Amino acid sequence: MRHTLTTVKNFYGAAPLHLLALMVCFALAGYAAVQTIPTPHWPWILVWFAGAVVGHDLVAFPLYALADRSLIRALRALRPSSAATPLPVPAVNHIRVPAMGAGLLFLLFFPLILQKGRTSYLAATGRTQQAYLGHWLLITAALFALSALIYAQRLGNASQHRRIRGK
Repeated sequence: MRHTLTTVKNFYGAAPLHLLALMVCFALAGYAAVQTIPTPHWPWILVWFAGAVVGHDLVAFPLYALADRSLIRALRALRPSSAATPLPVPAVNHIRVPAMGAGLLFLLFFPLILQKGRTSYLAATGRTQQAYLGHWLLITAALFALSALIYAQRLGNASQHRRIRGK
């Protein structure tokens, strides 16, 4: 059995569980495609997917890769070059994760946050869009605050671990 798993891993390049998960994802995508084909709008769905792929790969990915590189350079610039030891816990992921969460929330709710379609929204719901910007800002602040608390706890644990080890 172990020899078979090693053979599959050497041939495929990853663990057999990865191959199984990928096959399940392709089966689910195939099922969704089969369910979509009878609808009269399937060509527009293909156009939307093609636009999403092109929009992500040619526009969004270079933008957030540039933002990530800028973040890393800014964090390096803030750290004095005379520091002999690196930080025990890197801060970059404690900025990336809440920024990504805020960005995804903005992407999902930007028409409401920017109050696009006010009259349609008011007619459909009987409510205004005034609160969405404030709620998004509050959630963004909470994400960054939670990340800062986790970072502070990790820094404290790392310094305590260093004291115990005597470094």
